[in-house]
Amino acid sequence: MITENKIFNLPSLMGIFIALIFFFVFTGCVSEGSGFALPDGDAAAGKIDFVQLNCNACHSIADIEWLGNEENLKLPLGGKVPTIKTYGELLTAVINPSHKISKSLPGALVDSLGHSKMKIYNEVMTVQELVDIVTFLQAEYDVIVPEHTQQYPNF
Repeated sequence: MITENKIFNLPSLMGIFIALIFFFVFTGCVSEGSGFALPDGDAAAGKIDFVQLNCNACHSIADIEWLGNEENLKLPLGGKVPTIKTYGELLTAVINPSHKISKSLPGALVDSLGHSKMKIYNEVMTVQELVDIVTFLQAEYDVIVPEHTQQYPNF
């Protein structure tokens, strides 16, 4: 006597199999390029925008005159760093300067709530100006490999 398994009979297994085939076929057709993408940036235009938006009143960078005085902040950008400053990190730093702020920063850099004193530029600059500035800034960083002076034992 053959008993029927009512949960996994042949028609239901075929239905599951066909559904899986459709799932993999249609999810495999999604283009990797779909979704949100910013326009390409222009480093030369970003350098001009950096000055026009008065970023150099608080930030110093090579080849651009710092406009601050003794009372202004002088936050260096660019130069030699041990880790890569990614496009995403720089973009976030411009549009949300309080995103990554150390609790140990001096009071001159943060307000009483611990937020960055940097002006919010989201309503001031265009998207193109933003990506141009970020492209310019990213090109100003040189990643250096730290020198290791410690000798490791040979086994």
